Amino acid sequence: MNLFRSLGAALLPLLLAAGCSTPMPGPAPMTVATVASTGPAHSTGKTEVLWLGQASIRVTTPGGKVIMIDPWLTSNPKTPANFKQLEALGKIDLVLVTHAHFDHVADAPALAKLHKAPVWGPAGLNQTLATYGVLPAELSPRFGKGGTITPWGPTGPKITAVHAEHSSEYAWKNPATGKEEVLPGGEPVGFILEMENGFKIWHMGDTAVYGDMRLIGEMYRPDLLLIPIGGHFVMNPADAAMATRDMIRPRYAIPIHYGTIPQLKGTPAEYRAAMGASAVQILSVEPGQKVDF
Repeated sequence: MNLFRSLGAALLPLLLAAGCSTPMPGPAPMTVATVASTGPAHSTGKTEVLWLGQASIRVTTPGGKVIMIDPWLTSNPKTPANFKQLEALGKIDLVLVTHAHFDHVADAPALAKLHKAPVWGPAGLNQTLATYGVLPAELSPRFGKGGTITPWGPTGPKITAVHAEHSSEYAWKNPATGKEEVLPGGEPVGFILEMENGFKIWHMGDTAVYGDMRLIGEMYRPDLLLIPIGGHFVMNPADAAMATRDMIRPRYAIPIHYGTIPQLKGTPAEYRAAMGASAVQILSVEPGQKVDF
């Protein structure tokens, strides 16, 4: 008996250490599938994640709410042709924007007006959108880093704004003067989306590596990471792999924000190679493909 107790005492710290350095096991997602037809998303009781190029993601929650993140579709060279018409997305209940750059906010105002769906984004950006008449105030509500919204009540999905290390300027053509202007865009953010069933997604927006990624990972324990890997304006594959493997440790990761313009040279293959031996499941998704969790 004393021998077993001694072995248990010796092994316990090792087991605990191992548990802290690898993600918790979870059910494998369904097979990646191409969304060939247009039309509304359908509730399946699962979390559906549809990537449409760059950082544009349509999330359908287990309860059937549809959230569009960083919509740049109509002029995005990576968005499939069948989704370049905004009506092809189907009903959108809410739009999230991580920051003010064109490739993240471009189609947000049009989607908001089409569906009477609020655009939630950094407080400074939303103030600019409302002040300059890009959106009416009721479609441009404000919240900030550390804030959590529950748009459909306490039992619905929760959305928390977290830090991103980037910039955020809103460029537009002033209709009164016809001149191009650059306006304040607030501070960039990422979003933690918690589904009705507790599944959590971290859409990181555009970001460099920063130390508090580890803290955010510990606080929210995201199941799925949507992580930029292109380099130049965001993390490169090696930086993204380090953040994924050593700091955040999600169950799954989908690389985004690469290959759209020449500067975004990072590739999923480089990201996967840089990850090395890791328990994180890297999902290979092309624009127009979805994964169900």
